[in-house]
Amino acid sequence: MAPTLLFFLLSLYKPPSSLLHFSLIDTAFFLLSLLIMAASVDPLVVGRVIGDVVDMFVPTINMSVYYGAKHVTNGCDVKPSLTVNPPKVTLSGHPDEFYTLVMTDPDAPSPSEPSMREWVHWIVVDIPGGTNATRGKEVLPYVGPRPPVGIHRYILVLLQQKAPLGLVEQPASRARFSTRAFANQLDLGLPVATVYFNAQKEPANRRR
Repeated sequence: MAPTLLFFLLSLYKPPSSLLHFSLIDTAFFLLSLLIMAASVDPLVVGRVIGDVVDMFVPTINMSVYYGAKHVTNGCDVKPSLTVNPPKVTLSGHPDEFYTLVMTDPDAPSPSEPSMREWVHWIVVDIPGGTNATRGKEVLPYVGPRPPVGIHRYILVLLQQKAPLGLVEQPASRARFSTRAFANQLDLGLPVATVYFNAQKEPANRRR
C-alpha cells in the first residue's frame, strides 16, 4: 500500500471522545474498513490517476463498468475496437441520490507529452443511484478511445450531486478539460468511485 494512502486513511480515524466507549472491537472494525477502502483506492495511486486527474478520496459507491462482456477493472487493458459504443455503467446508491459521470484521457495526445490533458470523452449528469448511466442526462456525447501513440489511461469518475443539476453547459472544448475544475464548478466535491483502463492503438490488419 502506498504510504501516502495509508497516512490519508489513518488521518480519518477519530478516537471516541470518551475512553469508556473505546474497545478493541471498534479499532478492529475501523482497521478492517481501512483495508477494504485501500484495496479500492491503491490501484488508482499506482496508476497515477490520483494526482493526475483526481485528489485522494474514499470510495463510497460501487460502480461496475462493462464494454460488452468485458468487465473493466482498474489497470486492465481494453482494445479500442471494443470501446466504439458507450460502456454499461451501473452504480449502487439510492434512487433519490444523483450522480455525475465523467470519462477522460489524461494522456492525450501522448503519454510522454500530454499537452491536451485531459481529453474528455463523456459526461452524464443526474444519474439516479441504484441505476445505470442510461438513466442520466448526457451533457457531452460519448466518443470512444482512439489513442494515437503509446498507452493511454481512460478514467471514469463518479461524483455525487447535492441535487439534480438540470441543464449543464457543454465544455467549450474536449481538449484541456479538468475533472477537478468541472467538479468544483458544479459543487460536486471529491469522487465517490473511479475506474480506469489502459488502451493503445491496435495494429492495422495486414493485407494479403
